[in-house]
Amino acid sequence: MSLTSHLLNTSARLFLAPRSHLSPSPLFASGSHLRSSILFFKARPSLSARVSLSSKATMGDAPDAGMDAVQRRLMFEDECILVNESDDVVGHDTKYNCHLMVNIEKGNALHRAFSVFLFNSKYELLLQQRSATKVTFPLVWTNTCCSHPLYRESELIPENSLGVRNAAQRKLLDELGIPAEDVPVDEFTPLGRILYKAPSDGKWGEHELDYLLFMVRDVNVNPNPDEVADIKYVNREELKELLRKADAGEGGLKLSPWFRLVVDNFLFKWWDHVEKGTLLEVVDMKTIHKLT
Repeated sequence: MSLTSHLLNTSARLFLAPRSHLSPSPLFASGSHLRSSILFFKARPSLSARVSLSSKATMGDAPDAGMDAVQRRLMFEDECILVNESDDVVGHDTKYNCHLMVNIEKGNALHRAFSVFLFNSKYELLLQQRSATKVTFPLVWTNTCCSHPLYRESELIPENSLGVRNAAQRKLLDELGIPAEDVPVDEFTPLGRILYKAPSDGKWGEHELDYLLFMVRDVNVNPNPDEVADIKYVNREELKELLRKADAGEGGLKLSPWFRLVVDNFLFKWWDHVEKGTLLEVVDMKTIHKLT
């Protein structure tokens, strides 16, 4: 046998050999509404119906070769927290896999998310327009910041939604350049949770269990152009005008589906409590509102 043939045969045996998987070890006990234990894996877990989604992708996949480099890195490196409809942690997978409609339609991609509603001292709401390079819902207008807690210790802490609040502080800096000291985690008020599903296009979509976080602070804003195309503060009447334009299709203006669900179901009545300083009166973290 030639040296080349020998090397090829050896490589094939190594590639086809079964891979061992490390057993998960508990990180900490479940919280008040997280009945499942949260597990960390030192190696990627073996394929299963809930922990690892069916449509795996690698950074070398040709169909996504044209994806923006920053968004591509986030899609493959960020690990979202998979949950069931009771918000119990059931596993984790890449942001890429969690936003593929093929996985969403199979019921394999429900993941935890958050939406921040940041008001200034004049009780105006900060909105952002998502950048043109975003994989899902590019150039739509939405609330201050929308993203995901990641499968890491600091963002899995269940007590008082601390893990989600830590993630929100991280992403406000990443997307809007808002320093951590301007948005202390203790000043986020988690008001409630919604569960929704929304297609973005034929390939991508959202299926999220979304924590709604409110805060009133004057902050320094320096948007990251990879994430944000534009920002604006709006009062109630200005937001109503945006809703009218979106409904009429004026100027191609579009709103994100999760933002529109919050606006239509909760926002204006909660805005009253923002101005009165009585947000704690409307906190309901026990209910998960299933919205369509």
